[in-house]
Amino acid sequence: MSSPEPNTDNKNLSNLLQLESMARNAESDKALQFLMVNETRRLLNYRQAFVCSVSSSVRSRDAYRVEAASSLSMVDRDAPMVNWLESTIGSLLDADQLGHAQRIDADAIQSADQAPFKEFSFRYVIWSPLVLPDGQVIGGLWLARETPWQDNELVLVERLSETYAHAWMALVGRKRLTTNPKRRWILGSVLALIILLGFLPVRMSAVAPAEIVPLNPTIVSAPMDGVIKDLVVPPNTAVNIGDVVFRYEDTNLRNGYEIAVKSRNVVSARLRQASQGAFGDDTSRGQVALLRAELALKETELAYAEELLQQVEVTAGKDGLLVYSGESDWVGKPVAVGERVMEIVDPDQVQFRIDLPVDDAIVLTDDAEVEVFLHADPLTSINARITKASFNAYLTPANVLAYRIDAEMVEPNTNARIGLQGSARIHGTEVSLFFYIFRRPLSALRQFIGL
Repeated sequence: MSSPEPNTDNKNLSNLLQLESMARNAESDKALQFLMVNETRRLLNYRQAFVCSVSSSVRSRDAYRVEAASSLSMVDRDAPMVNWLESTIGSLLDADQLGHAQRIDADAIQSADQAPFKEFSFRYVIWSPLVLPDGQVIGGLWLARETPWQDNELVLVERLSETYAHAWMALVGRKRLTTNPKRRWILGSVLALIILLGFLPVRMSAVAPAEIVPLNPTIVSAPMDGVIKDLVVPPNTAVNIGDVVFRYEDTNLRNGYEIAVKSRNVVSARLRQASQGAFGDDTSRGQVALLRAELALKETELAYAEELLQQVEVTAGKDGLLVYSGESDWVGKPVAVGERVMEIVDPDQVQFRIDLPVDDAIVLTDDAEVEVFLHADPLTSINARITKASFNAYLTPANVLAYRIDAEMVEPNTNARIGLQGSARIHGTEVSLFFYIFRRPLSALRQFIGL
């Protein structure tokens, strides 16, 4: 065999360097694969070229996958030729015949596979695996033509394959080049476990602001229209039944009482005078009945004025702790009859008032469990159960539409003082873990798409 001409060697070297430069400058793995099957013609003369990737580190017929073919923009996965090529490469891989760059002749293929080989491929083939420096095979290059391959061409293909392998690893990354079946099994198991966990039953819960309020308080309301003069007892002070808690401004009431007394006395004097003159005067006798009716009216007005005057001082209806906002909020303020002014509560009888926002509302059952964490002691929970929940939402002072929920403590707690605030975790019915996690996103999505 005659040695190649010097100018031919220079041309091959130039083409080799050019291809290596183009491979390293490829912008994506698809661009590199296109270069491998089409631009390699600058260095080697072939009729067919295929690039295969390794989809598994275990030797099997499904180990190699055709990624690119010469003169084609994309590979048809269902094409008979592609299926045959992947199967043939898998067979040779099982026979341990593809570990290094080598020639593959149709005569070397089993007799059963020679017919499709001649149908889909040219007779003379070079196979060159794409091998990383650590010996890991990430793919291979299949080149076919009608004439035999020379030794120098085999050397060029092997050198070029090293460059292609290095460029491919730089573009894609080592982890994406191969997929270990064990890793696939682990990922599949994790995915299956996540799906199964999605059906795991968990208790639905919601968090809402909570406040300790008195249980069954006695309301001290305004018994009549008037202006509050002073509050006798300071807020948060213990009172006994009958103690005066606040007074009305009584100027108008006392004047009205005195006027009623004098009006009654005048009518009473007129009645006596008419009664004395009734024995000899028919006119006086006729006025007695009228004056008696007028006197009864004045007696009624006097009793009403006296009753109002007796209500100037408002007293406590039971023993307990007097609770109201502050003296400055009420002194000098006009109040209407029935208006709440203060409360008398038992400091040992308290409950939780929870404002559950409408957006966080869940399905509640009777005696649903509640855990309350007070801001004063956030590390300790207080167990409670729901006693009442409103059907209609109302607007809270924080301008939030919420449902009112009352909950009583399961066991007495000395740290629970009226007015303390915190957060309550309300436990509802059991749902799947998937629904528990994605309830809010699903609700938002449904509102967004309008279904």
